[in-house]
Amino acid sequence: MNPRLLAILAATAASTIYGVNHTIAKGLMPNVIGPYGFILVRVTGAAILFWLIGLFVTSEKIERKDWGRILICALFGMVLNMNMFFKGLELSTPINSSVVITLTPVILLVLGAFFLKERITWLKSFGIGIGLIGALVLILFGVKTQENAPNIPLGNILFIVNATSYAFYLILVKPLVNKYSSITLMKIFFLLAVFMNLPIGLSQFMEVGWMDLGFSEIWKLAFVVVGTSVLTYLFNIYALKQLSPSTIGVFMYLQPLVAVGYAILVGADSLSTIRIIAATLIFTGVFLTTRKPKKAINP
Repeated sequence: MNPRLLAILAATAASTIYGVNHTIAKGLMPNVIGPYGFILVRVTGAAILFWLIGLFVTSEKIERKDWGRILICALFGMVLNMNMFFKGLELSTPINSSVVITLTPVILLVLGAFFLKERITWLKSFGIGIGLIGALVLILFGVKTQENAPNIPLGNILFIVNATSYAFYLILVKPLVNKYSSITLMKIFFLLAVFMNLPIGLSQFMEVGWMDLGFSEIWKLAFVVVGTSVLTYLFNIYALKQLSPSTIGVFMYLQPLVAVGYAILVGADSLSTIRIIAATLIFTGVFLTTRKPKKAINP
């Protein structure tokens, strides 16, 4: 099969898994497991799987000067980011989560300008404003509560914290990605995340009646650990071998479409006028901030 086609299929599969994850993970919280306990399960399972994969990859030695950055990356990428997302998902809805997290490129642009001194054009500034207005519409004017979503505005705010934390992680991890293999970094990040998440999620982990779980709960837990934490990463790595990062970024728009479709299909969530307006504003903002300027054509 054409390598480029396989890469497109891999990127599509990653976005599909992410999209479905919003509803599957939501369905387990809080009755089966609390959000912080869920993250402990997720990072522990991912750590085990990445270390097993690492047995087939040449090991690398981490330079002493990089350990501080590695610790901070694990904190923002595998602790604060994940816990805020899952706690937000417990309080809010799958559709809201899938829409709000698309603000990540907008937040990344703002942080890049602040920390990396990257230039922001007027068009990008306008896009940032539009995107943030969309997020505020969702938080201030959306439904406040619904079944299995006790505090939607707070949950939506936590999604923004999640997106901001992940944007910090992407900025901090860039020098490490250029220096070490991806498997090496994921092995270390997730192992550190286990110890960091242990005091946060251990009590909720211990409250789970593990021996009483049915097949439905077990496969959903496995989906989040294996699918969302490991397979999506490997799929995106494979896709990046054939596609540019900007092309991969386009697949981000597929995630909320899958999430909305799946959530409605299984009856876990529903659309509303406010959500459609907010999503339109956010998507417009993301489009404007990620749009590349046209190159001038020399006569």
